[in-house]
Amino acid sequence: MNNQRHITLPEGFRAAGVACGIKTGGKRDLAIITADTDTATAIVTTRNQIVGAPITWCRRILPRGYGKTRGIVINAGVSNVCTGERGLKDARTMAAETARHIGTGPENILVASTGVIGQPLPMGKIKRGIASAARALGRRCDSHVAEAIMTTDTRRKSAVVTSRIGARKITLAGIAKGSGMIAPSMATMISVITTDAAISPPALKKALTAAVATSFNAVTVDSDTSTSDIVAVLASGRAENARITTASKQYARFASNLKEVCAELARAIAADGEGATRLIRVTVLGARSDRHAEVAAKSVANSPLFKCAVHGCDPNWGRIAMALGKSAATVVAEKLTIRIGPTLVFKRGVPTKFNARRVSQHLASDEVEIVCNLGIGKGGFTALTCDLSKDYITINADYHT
Repeated sequence: MNNQRHITLPEGFRAAGVACGIKTGGKRDLAIITADTDTATAIVTTRNQIVGAPITWCRRILPRGYGKTRGIVINAGVSNVCTGERGLKDARTMAAETARHIGTGPENILVASTGVIGQPLPMGKIKRGIASAARALGRRCDSHVAEAIMTTDTRRKSAVVTSRIGARKITLAGIAKGSGMIAPSMATMISVITTDAAISPPALKKALTAAVATSFNAVTVDSDTSTSDIVAVLASGRAENARITTASKQYARFASNLKEVCAELARAIAADGEGATRLIRVTVLGARSDRHAEVAAKSVANSPLFKCAVHGCDPNWGRIAMALGKSAATVVAEKLTIRIGPTLVFKRGVPTKFNARRVSQHLASDEVEIVCNLGIGKGGFTALTCDLSKDYITINADYHT
């Protein structure tokens, strides 16, 4: 991805990622993504009751979750969470410094921070980093931006979708970071999506809320919802299509395109879970409602026993049945069927005869499919997760120090 463009592919955006000294070893740790003019913006933020100062700042400048901004500044390494009045001041300073360099007001700049909780930001380094990033803003350093927002991620995450709205070509492009403390109850850890589509802020917010429900909100690595989760979408309007509103015929197409970008980023997050060796899709069908299906699927996806079984390639379908049964969804054993990959392992209350070696081989593949049909209704949902390895413990035992 070294020279690959993504976040600045839509017309009207510039970006830069630099090293300001928060991370060790000269790694990039600060990024700015900015629009050329004030731009339609929508955000969704964490539902954790303890939130970082950057989340508080973003909610203050966009109290309805949508409006217009000029861009976003992001740092990695320190999350600016549980830092009191100093943290709020520092978040505002990040916005103000960025605004000063690009020629706007602080209320037009979103702020996001990710990293260790409870530590103050090194504002001297942050200010120098913002100045450096502002000087480097352009359309040829997108990989630096994706790298600068990473913490325990092992790889950069990006997605691009092109489409047509009427006679106009539009582009949507996104980046994301996230590897641990992943069980979003809103969106994702940090994600920024840009588009050159012309769309009203309320329509952008509606499309974003719908998109995250089946993408970022379907991801769980460890059942822990971050204090710093935010996804932001900025729409420059440079495609010059007829402006999309919630009543437009083209709204559904744009919403589908946005969902596609979010789904690809969500998949990348699940596949890069801390210590992960494989991606797992848990699909629940036949539930009493979509909500019941979601609850049941996430119960399996969050089960440490199930995730360890996948890591060990153990065809222990009993852990799947257990996790379904402990959930708040209605589950009746006599109506339940479970498949691991293409193999039926449990049918309506009793196990089936199956080739355990073949199932183990599927569990060893890069992508593992689990399909459970509750046989009760028409509800469905797919959760994304990863296996649980020894490396997850090692990473998180050593993270703070």
